[in-house]
Amino acid sequence: MSAFNDIRDYVAVPRVLSLKLAPDGSRLVSAVQSLNPDGRSYGTALWAIPLDGEPHRLTRSAKGESAAEFTAAGDLLFTSARPDPTVKDATDEVPALWLLPRAGGEARQVACRPGGVSAVRTAGDVVVFASDVLDGEAEAEEQRRKARKDAGISAILHESAPVRYWDHDLGPGRTRLFAARLGADRLEDVRDLTPDPGEGLRDVSFELTPDGSTVVATWRVHLPLGQFRTELVAIDVASGERRVLFTDDRNDFTGPLAVSPDGGRVACVRDRHTDLDVSARSELWIGDLATGEGAAHAPDLFPMDLAWAPDSSAVYLAADHQGRRPVFRVALDGQVTRLTTDDSAYLGLNPSPDGRFVYALRSAVDRAPGPARVDTATGEIADLSSPAPRPEVPGTLTEISATTDDGATVRGWLVLPEGASAEHPAPLLLWIHGGPVASWNDWQWRWQSWIMAQRGYAVLMPDPCLSTGYGQDMIDRGWGDWGPRTMADLDAIVDVAVARDDVDGERLGAMGGSYGGYMANWVAGHSDRYKAVVTHASLWHLDQFAGTTDVAMYWQREFGEPGSERYAKLSPHHSLDRIRTPMLVIHGDKDYRVPIGEGLRLWWDLQRTGAEAKFLYFPDENHWILKPGNVVAWYETVLAFLAQHVLGQEWKRPDSVA
Repeated sequence: MSAFNDIRDYVAVPRVLSLKLAPDGSRLVSAVQSLNPDGRSYGTALWAIPLDGEPHRLTRSAKGESAAEFTAAGDLLFTSARPDPTVKDATDEVPALWLLPRAGGEARQVACRPGGVSAVRTAGDVVVFASDVLDGEAEAEEQRRKARKDAGISAILHESAPVRYWDHDLGPGRTRLFAARLGADRLEDVRDLTPDPGEGLRDVSFELTPDGSTVVATWRVHLPLGQFRTELVAIDVASGERRVLFTDDRNDFTGPLAVSPDGGRVACVRDRHTDLDVSARSELWIGDLATGEGAAHAPDLFPMDLAWAPDSSAVYLAADHQGRRPVFRVALDGQVTRLTTDDSAYLGLNPSPDGRFVYALRSAVDRAPGPARVDTATGEIADLSSPAPRPEVPGTLTEISATTDDGATVRGWLVLPEGASAEHPAPLLLWIHGGPVASWNDWQWRWQSWIMAQRGYAVLMPDPCLSTGYGQDMIDRGWGDWGPRTMADLDAIVDVAVARDDVDGERLGAMGGSYGGYMANWVAGHSDRYKAVVTHASLWHLDQFAGTTDVAMYWQREFGEPGSERYAKLSPHHSLDRIRTPMLVIHGDKDYRVPIGEGLRLWWDLQRTGAEAKFLYFPDENHWILKPGNVVAWYETVLAFLAQHVLGQEWKRPDSVA
């Protein structure tokens, strides 16, 4: 039985989320997400992946485990909100730091904080971890939190933006870094390394130097008028002294980041600040840890993950490229070599200590993520035994491309269902990716094209302008021209798809989420070729959106102040009166990236014009639909809507929605 036949079977498929190699190169560890026994939520557990054997589960708590990190001795540090069995009547509600001995036995808690432990790094006997702390002395943290709780206080006073992120409120605590030493039973000499960070460590990425003497971390600097930039700093573990490594008024220095094994250099990502005429650009930045001098490497490769070669001579880089995400080797002299030549997308890079291999998670549009080994000399790829199954897909994957009206080439993936032919052409669904600076190149748990293929649809996943992996010119083509330029690119590649004899050019639907939802709204107002449009977490009224999103700063850099010419030109709501296509509007109330006001405004505008539409509302979901039952409701409603309008079937309300 296919995992895509019943949505409930699909949501129950375990998922490999991460990959970590032990310091001696003897084994890998992954965090694996799977359905909890109640069937209503997901949990995570850590699995060991021997390099020449079968995976086995390491942890089993009801609260789950994550953030795995090996010590120098090969023991495993991780975070979990599981109760501590050594403490009577323990009712832990926040993640603490635990250690699982390499030699076996039970895990033990080695550190806890009232605000939880969110990330950890270790080198030698030095451990540095991140925790959320209320302003003031860290030692009085527990009493201050208890006082707020007992008084029923939830109020948070902000003095700078932002106030929320993705799906959660920010504050009242702020992230700090703590340093400690590995002791026999618990961490010893725990001390606050950053006692007054303000908002500097918000969304921090950090690493330790191999000798444990220095923390390299991102540091947010707030500027006037709601702006900020991100620097890279070095913090002395012994004294807490902080110095700036990399800073630039027109660039951010962000993660992923890594310190070279010889301790001399730092690799990170440099993100260019955008404005009305300056597009997004990300590039690999390598700098000297002592002097702060650095340079950009590998132009036109947007870094998604990076790791140093064990001899510190090069950086391994995973970056989008032509609908794939290969592994590249970037030497310090600037030479760039592509290691993997297959159609896969790689993340979680782990070079072996001897330099012979890079271990990584390997996935593709038609392949669920699993561990793989890449030979650094030959590029040969070998899949390892995975702690989670890779479902067999019900159809075939092919690649198509088109020449656009301005002479550019736009390519994309076309999923074809089993049996699609000239005698039985498949109805086509156009899926528009989010971002917009992104690419369709790996396995998507949230938007799964093979569920649609199981039901007879062909799915076109194109990379139009603003997509990554095609050079800076592809992003520049669409900068500040979201709707018209992207629409022309989509029209060109849809024309190529429907010219195939195994695709039915009369039965078309269009779908998109986030930026893809913006484009779905644009398509609805500028084309009548689609029988149905599904718009998820979509931008509709740009003036309204500009100041309510959690990333208002980034948005206004590209679009300017609300009410400007760019808003008037590109806001989909101006084409409301031209919408004739039935629309399914989907939005979650906990979505702070594209706030629920966008979905409500779109829904009301469609109501007052009498357009044919439905609104699928999730009170407890964010930008994406993540809870298993809600995922079932999402797919069943979308499929019912498409069946009605694309296939011409009678509307049948799914049992999974009220």
